[in-house]
Amino acid sequence: MNQPLIQLVENKAKKPAAEIPKFSIGDTVTVHVRIVEGDKERVQPYSGVVIARRGGGMNETFTVRRIVNNEGVERIFPLHSPKIGKIEVVRSGHVRRAKLYYLRERVGKSRRLRDRKQAKATAAAGGAAAPAEG
Repeated sequence: MNQPLIQLVENKAKKPAAEIPKFSIGDTVTVHVRIVEGDKERVQPYSGVVIARRGGGMNETFTVRRIVNNEGVERIFPLHSPKIGKIEVVRSGHVRRAKLYYLRERVGKSRRLRDRKQAKATAAAGGAAAPAEG
């Protein structure tokens, strides 16, 4: 088996962990995609909600869904693709599912997701402001 050789090649092609932000299902992200047209290259932002993540290592992908002209558009991005310039997390959504395929049938305000509360920031601010009672 050539598993160690495959691992070596994959590790060279992988993006560093610092380059990939931590995002999860339900987050609204903007993916900056490099598009080559002839001999020119430009960056096009693609913004939407992450509805799925799958795979691991070099095979990890994530699906972003957005609405264009009242039509749902989904795009699957390989996480370590050289075509992805950067990924920005716009907002974090609170969900209780691993895959958000049910959003495909939703229309209007029922499509919105609740914001995830920032527990660390609230605890740090609350702990410093209020003295402990006892």
